[in-house]
Amino acid sequence: MLVRVQNPAGTNAERALIDWLRTWKDPGSPHGVATINCSLFHEDRLHQFDAVVWTPTSCVVIEAEALSARQDGVLDIPLNGPWTIDGEAATLEGRDRRTPLDKSREHTFALQNWLAARGLGQRAVHGVALIVPLSGAQLKIQQAWNDPSFDVILGNDPGRLRHYFEVLSESEKHLWTANDVAVAFRGLGILPYLPAPQELLHEGFIGPIDITLWHGGPQQAQAEAYAEELAQAERDAKPPLIQAPWYSPWKLYPTEAGDIDMGRAFMRTLLTIGMVIGIAWVLWFVIMAILSYGPG
Repeated sequence: MLVRVQNPAGTNAERALIDWLRTWKDPGSPHGVATINCSLFHEDRLHQFDAVVWTPTSCVVIEAEALSARQDGVLDIPLNGPWTIDGEAATLEGRDRRTPLDKSREHTFALQNWLAARGLGQRAVHGVALIVPLSGAQLKIQQAWNDPSFDVILGNDPGRLRHYFEVLSESEKHLWTANDVAVAFRGLGILPYLPAPQELLHEGFIGPIDITLWHGGPQQAQAEAYAEELAQAERDAKPPLIQAPWYSPWKLYPTEAGDIDMGRAFMRTLLTIGMVIGIAWVLWFVIMAILSYGPG
């Protein structure tokens, strides 16, 4: 997972989220790119995202919230209204009076519409609320309703968030390309944080690559280098215009990478000299025949 932090100063929940995402480095971890503390101005309103995570199969907006006091019990998440823990209001760290569910609805809806205006509307945007309790708190989540576009994850175990992305990758079908991610980064005004094409391809995003989407950013040189490498590979893959016959010295005694065979080289050289002499003799014979028996 590639992690791009636009503003490192955040809440305790955001710092925990960054630490967890940065540990997803092994081959079995979820792949993608995460942007921390980015924003979107849409329909005359500024939307602040704690994190947006793109994977090759999904886009997830994460609302990271930490509890400012130790509260044990069951966190009740109603469809509408305040969140409570055993009947008492949940003491969330953020100053926003809205619940994480309310913020997730607004943010995912805004990002979905914004992406649709750029031709990416067929890709669903999911919302996740990551609730981080104080160390040692005994907390459980009770959500009596189901919404496939919204989930609440208890942040007392980093493995829960990882499991969420693993399950999501198995159920999603729409693919995000490297170009789609580049379009989103440019539109969100975070082009300086856009990974190089090589990095996105390594994370599983598919191509082809439009390097103009990287122009003006710090990864422009890497994008152009990738395009040149791809062009060179295509040139190398093309067969030569003139194919050497089977009796060519280089076909009968071919060179081998990493191997120096003096006998093979001698035979190749000897055969080449013999063929040159044979061609010269044929040309001399034709010329002499024309001079001797030609008209005049």
